[in-house]
Amino acid sequence: MAPVDQALDLPRRLWPAGTRLLKRILPRTLFGRSLMIIVTPVLLMQAIAAAYFYDTHWEKVTQRLAVGVAGEISLLVDETEEADPARRQIVFARAARALSLLATFRGGAVLETAGDPEPVGRLGEHIDAALRDKIRQNFTVNPEIAGEWVEIRIQMDAGVLRVLVPRQRLFSSTSTVFILWMVGSGLVLFAVAIVFMRNQIRPIRRLAIAAESFGKGRDVAAFRPTGAVEVRQAARAFLIMRERIQRQITQRTEMLAGVSHDLRTPLTRMKLQLAMLGDGPEIEELRDDVLEMERMIEGYLAFARGEGAESPRQVDLTELLQDAIASVRREGATVDLSLDGPLPVVLRPQAIRRCLANLLSNARRHASRIWVSAARRGEAIEVIIDDDGPGIPDEKLEDVFRPFYRIDISRNVETGGTGLGLTIARDIARNHGGDIVLGRSPQGGLQCRVRLPV
Repeated sequence: MAPVDQALDLPRRLWPAGTRLLKRILPRTLFGRSLMIIVTPVLLMQAIAAAYFYDTHWEKVTQRLAVGVAGEISLLVDETEEADPARRQIVFARAARALSLLATFRGGAVLETAGDPEPVGRLGEHIDAALRDKIRQNFTVNPEIAGEWVEIRIQMDAGVLRVLVPRQRLFSSTSTVFILWMVGSGLVLFAVAIVFMRNQIRPIRRLAIAAESFGKGRDVAAFRPTGAVEVRQAARAFLIMRERIQRQITQRTEMLAGVSHDLRTPLTRMKLQLAMLGDGPEIEELRDDVLEMERMIEGYLAFARGEGAESPRQVDLTELLQDAIASVRREGATVDLSLDGPLPVVLRPQAIRRCLANLLSNARRHASRIWVSAARRGEAIEVIIDDDGPGIPDEKLEDVFRPFYRIDISRNVETGGTGLGLTIARDIARNHGGDIVLGRSPQGGLQCRVRLPV
């Protein structure tokens, strides 16, 4: 690559790194970013105004004040040189009364400049420059005398003239007022911005909490649209979506209740007619077919119906887990249970009980031993079910969640399965805002990891 092309390509290579650094520096929350958008321009404008004020106002005012004081000192020097001692004291008294300049004269003294301090700060520099323009004699400036005075010593023919100048004569009080106004207005703006942005962010947080709760299958009836027009619009859209989903669930449940009744009625008649036909190999096969059809219809309806009609409430997940394990133990399963204390969580108890029962029944049919553990992990509760069965190939770990999907003959209808157990279990977990993930168990079989948000 040519040097020119490399130079042109350098910004493109540096851009991703700069973008990542900017993302790490910038606030992550909407509150922080909004506050930064409001406060940053104002602080920048105040900084520019302060710099401009310092350059154009403070510097010029201080310079002009220094020039004025230097002119008065020059006049005092001339009067001191021309006056006798008595007249000199009168001049010093008038200077103290009218100009606030405290002057003293030491006859025969010599100005010692070797150990004298150099002008300190901008104030000392200004008065030093102004005196050089006004007087021809040697002088020294010490701006740090007793905190409130500037000492100026001037070498004259007959001695040393010492003049004390009040700092307030060389310093404009508007600078202090301006700085206090800038800092005070900035703090007031920052406080107002915090209060305002908190009030604006609160409806968005309430909307996020309501959406998260609804995604976990919990009731959000108390939610009402508040805040700015755009936030209210989003909140109303959420409420409309919630009503549509609830209406769809209700209509589906009502429709399936009718379907269940319509399908069970002819099955019941078929079972009665078969009972009246007597016994025989063909009759027994028909009875098995009718019973299997009834089990399949129950499974289909359970999958389609879901558990939408049940209201969520706070329960201890360990109790539901113990009930489900007791049921599979009665069917002959060997289960080892490990619990990490009480696990309170808001959920639909019957739905979760069905979810756990499906997973445990699936493990019982294909394994000789089952290990179950439950504990809280961060903001969720994890239930892990391991078995020592044949397991499931890695490429089919997601396929088994498809409705009516069966891997092979070991998981067919004859073993009691309809291909809906895992599908129903994951559907229930996801309706609570969680999920079910399958993997390989340390015990050699299948591992089911159920995650439910707290």
